[in-house]
Amino acid sequence: MARKGAFSESGIVLVNKPVGISSNAVVNIVKRVLDAKKCGHLGTLDLEGEGLLPVTVNGGTRLFDFFLNKDKTYRATFEFGFETDTLDFAGEVIKRKECHLTREQVEAACKLMLGKYAQMPPLYSAKKVGGRVAYKEALKGNEIELQPKEVEIYDLKVLNEVRENAFEFEISCSSGTYIRSLCRDLAEKMSTYGSMQCILRTRCGIFHLEDTYSLDDVKAGNFDLISCDSVFDFESVMLDEKKTEKLLNGQFLKTNKPNGKYKTYSATKQFLGVSDVIDGSLKLTLRLI
Repeated sequence: MARKGAFSESGIVLVNKPVGISSNAVVNIVKRVLDAKKCGHLGTLDLEGEGLLPVTVNGGTRLFDFFLNKDKTYRATFEFGFETDTLDFAGEVIKRKECHLTREQVEAACKLMLGKYAQMPPLYSAKKVGGRVAYKEALKGNEIELQPKEVEIYDLKVLNEVRENAFEFEISCSSGTYIRSLCRDLAEKMSTYGSMQCILRTRCGIFHLEDTYSLDDVKAGNFDLISCDSVFDFESVMLDEKKTEKLLNGQFLKTNKPNGKYKTYSATKQFLGVSDVIDGSLKLTLRLI
């Protein structure tokens, strides 16, 4: 059970972000409730997106790069026959093309999207180009030159036909995939247009939606903090006080451990982070204190 007041522990809080609040606003709520020094998140959700948002606390914020390339799973509803400027329901319709799609047609197109491809981000996104945020520039009417990025779609399947030309999907994909762009690109495979109507993130790496806490629980302080060391499936290394000091000062330690990554603990059993062993030398490569 997380507690209020000055908070020095590090870890992760799994929040079920509701529609209509930004990811940064959720982060700030966790920070305020815990009175933590710093908080972050492991992958933003759009304002109108909902679902799993892992919020990192104190030293846990250094986990961002580790989770940067973790796979994600979503449930989303795509509607075909029109496209908005934001590629979702919040935007203005800019293109239309009448269509009457069957589930069989959509499933056939899904197969064409599997694998790696160069995906163009949405114009209205948090993507930064030359230090400028795409959606902020778009709102100002400024042109910004976005570049495609390679993403990978592992699985894309139709769950339900919601209504004519609207289908619910489950998507498993690489980190960095824009689901709104996937909707647009899937529609193109069927010679029409598409816009995402809703999105729910159900998985981020090892974290799952069923383990999250509601925002009301978070505001009340009724949630648990996942320890940073629990996210790593590595063998542990325990150090004495002298070796701990050397390691935290950036020095290498001699070891007979095989090459690989190790969870590393101090003499007081404090989790220091992840160390790499290369040819008899151990060095802290991900420091979490």
